[in-house]
Amino acid sequence: MEAKATQALANELIETLKDGQKGYAEAMTDVEDADLKQIFKKYAAQRASYITELEDQMFKLDLKPDEESSVTGTIHRAFINLKGIVSGKDRHSILAECERGEDYAKKAYQTALKAQDLPSGLKAVIEKQYQGVQQGHDEIRNLRDAAEKK
Repeated sequence: MEAKATQALANELIETLKDGQKGYAEAMTDVEDADLKQIFKKYAAQRASYITELEDQMFKLDLKPDEESSVTGTIHRAFINLKGIVSGKDRHSILAECERGEDYAKKAYQTALKAQDLPSGLKAVIEKQYQGVQQGHDEIRNLRDAAEKK
């Protein structure tokens, strides 16, 4: 894979992670349920650490992390609707919105993992992070489903 394509792919994941981190950080301050506060805090921290890991890989490969938002990053704001929903304090709606963001993150990682000839160090980090994103998605989905049944 050529450097420019690798750089674009890594930057795309970083943008997705930044969206998620920001969304969870905002949700964490707005939501009233203590258990959700803890979960959102955990995932905001996870996304922050993933950003650092990806940027470290990029520096090792002499690629530049993108300082500006990517085009797709501006098109997609997974957590943008949280503000209005969170103010309604409806647990199910908040979790459904978070799960939508998680779906997007999962797809971004699946796309990245399909890329041919990724540098091995970067691929290993992406694979490891994908496991964490998958777990996050499933946890949020299960919480959403549980909230629906109440």
